[in-house]
Amino acid sequence: MNGGPADSSAAARVVSAADGETVALAAAALQRGAVVALPTDTVYGIAAHLRRPDAIERLYSIKGRPANKAIPILLADASGINLVAEELPPPARILAGCFWPGGLTLVVPGRPGLPQPVTSSDERGRTTVAIRVPDCAVTREVIAGVGGALAVTSANASGEPPALAAAPLTDLGLLPSDLIVDGGPTPGNKPSTIVAVAGKDITILREGAIAIGEIERALAGVAPARVQRGAV
Repeated sequence: MNGGPADSSAAARVVSAADGETVALAAAALQRGAVVALPTDTVYGIAAHLRRPDAIERLYSIKGRPANKAIPILLADASGINLVAEELPPPARILAGCFWPGGLTLVVPGRPGLPQPVTSSDERGRTTVAIRVPDCAVTREVIAGVGGALAVTSANASGEPPALAAAPLTDLGLLPSDLIVDGGPTPGNKPSTIVAVAGKDITILREGAIAIGEIERALAGVAPARVQRGAV
């Protein structure tokens, strides 16, 4: 999967998030297998349709992303959980209720049949999936337009800072058939916080837009959070 960053000589079309046709344009592009760059409340992301393995493969190539790192999934709203995840453990439901839409990614048991690049395995060999509902209306509308879930990873070469505006994305190596949705600067400047939940076992994998203290307060009386450093 890791073919290195794509050739940056090609340019993708840039459209404004405020344009009334943008949601339909982005949804159509995703359905035909294009990659679409989208704003979120944290950083910009590049997205692919879950039913287009060719497009998901391109996410790895564009970023130079290691093949063993799964692509997270963004949802249009919390009802989309059932599309990609098994029943959420109670602590995950609490966190989703507190921080969605927003800068929290939950790693939870995944449903069977998901594309392999969007799943990982925990230490017990169980399939997991990373999910989030972003606090960005236009992106949630695009996600709803393709069925409620999209494979989305940050719009940057692996190891480089994530994009906080649309302008740097023209150098990312997207193709003319791809699309960049310009929603202006992102309101946040950090990636999402990532929390893995398995039963009552809670691990904070990355501190980002939501502070560890906020996570711990939301879970007070449910289970102690144990902190594990390192990117996912």
